[in-house]
Amino acid sequence: MSTVAILGAGDIGGALARQLAAIDLVSRIVIIDDLANVAAGKALDVAQSSPVDRYHTTMVGTADVASVVGAAAVVIADTAAQPVAEWKDEGGLALIRRIAGLNQAAPIICAGSAQASLVERGVNELGVSRLRLFGSAPEGLRSAVMAIVALEANASPTDVSLSVLGRAPNQIIVPWDEAAIAGRCATQVLSAAQLARLDARIARLWPPAPYTLASAAVRILRTALSHTPRIHTALVAVARDEGLPGRSAMMPVTLQASGIAALVPPAMSARDRVRFETTMRA
Repeated sequence: MSTVAILGAGDIGGALARQLAAIDLVSRIVIIDDLANVAAGKALDVAQSSPVDRYHTTMVGTADVASVVGAAAVVIADTAAQPVAEWKDEGGLALIRRIAGLNQAAPIICAGSAQASLVERGVNELGVSRLRLFGSAPEGLRSAVMAIVALEANASPTDVSLSVLGRAPNQIIVPWDEAAIAGRCATQVLSAAQLARLDARIARLWPPAPYTLASAAVRILRTALSHTPRIHTALVAVARDEGLPGRSAMMPVTLQASGIAALVPPAMSARDRVRFETTMRA
């Protein structure tokens, strides 16, 4: 029986649990939050909708972090305490330390938009593999960029293919030379003025809203756990040949059940490569 553990019963955690349950990807989802009654209530709410939407995922709500033992994947979301907040800083780092000790195999996915430091510090200070600890929020940003590109090109978002690199919110790079719209290079479809207008808008797309963050995490989980050969954008701690060791950056990746299978170096122009290297040293 495959299980996904979600740390946090806040807006992101609740939306994530609902979306993940609805696709029947795993047999069991555990929502873990210090407010056990809130976690149990959200689990019950999702479970009660299963006969309507015809999915069979078992839902559990608890305050016991030890429930991550044996999980196929662990997602760090946001707490249900008021005000609702993403897990981050020292509390988030302590949580990663505990999770990594309780479950030494499952990928740990940071679903929030303010968790870059958790990825960096988890890899650098705790020694968690960068292939196992990474963030999914950039996939939500990538989807938003695809949506505005589609509007600019009068196309469907499903016709758009692109990568997103760098560090949010003000150091985001879209390599337009490798982006495609309906099979054509984006630079052939869009004018220089249109591309400049898109570049100016991208920073305002960050941070993604809770439902988008939840959708991005579910997309990452589905690809990883179903062994689908698909490229996504994740927040990873980069290695020496990609930038400064341990700094987190948005990069294209392929996935497997244990986490990141490989980083996919994008085709960057000389200008974009200089921008990326400058970003990683900023």
